[in-house]
Amino acid sequence: MDTALDRALRVFRERGYHATSIGDLTAAMRLATGSVYKAFRDKHAVFLAAFERYTALRQEQTRSAASRGSNGRERLRHVLLSYAEQSQGIEGRRGCLVVGSAVELSALDPVVGARVNAQLKTNESFIAGLIREGQADGSIPGHVEPDDTARLMICITQGMRVVGKARLALDGERLAGVAMKLLA
Repeated sequence: MDTALDRALRVFRERGYHATSIGDLTAAMRLATGSVYKAFRDKHAVFLAAFERYTALRQEQTRSAASRGSNGRERLRHVLLSYAEQSQGIEGRRGCLVVGSAVELSALDPVVGARVNAQLKTNESFIAGLIREGQADGSIPGHVEPDDTARLMICITQGMRVVGKARLALDGERLAGVAMKLLA
């Protein structure tokens, strides 16, 4: 099932929800149409399952990136570098399913809108936690406001994903360096 969802994910990321047909999904997932309907009911259910798979995988990647740092500041820097890396090349061109869903579906689909909001809040809370960790270990000054700074970092990271989808080059080291100045 994970392999089939990964294939569906790729199609949704590249084309978006509305431009993806059941035929596109059955071809990508290598399943008969009846099998897709039996397992998922409809395209929307495939999308929601793919969205959950995507966010779980991305959270794992983000936490893995953070674990490479030795303090809160470095952990956050590694998260920013990971976002920059995921926003380049083929991964960047495929796009972020959360960003794509926010733009394409959030205003029209309350179920997807709630999941997008929940994911953004989860990401923001994780970043705020890294800032607080940095304040506790002395790597981030105490005057930095964790929640507001985390919200701005979310704007930066999601903006990287948009820029990557647009195929503009990103210099991850430079961007992370500029973003880290918010923690001065």
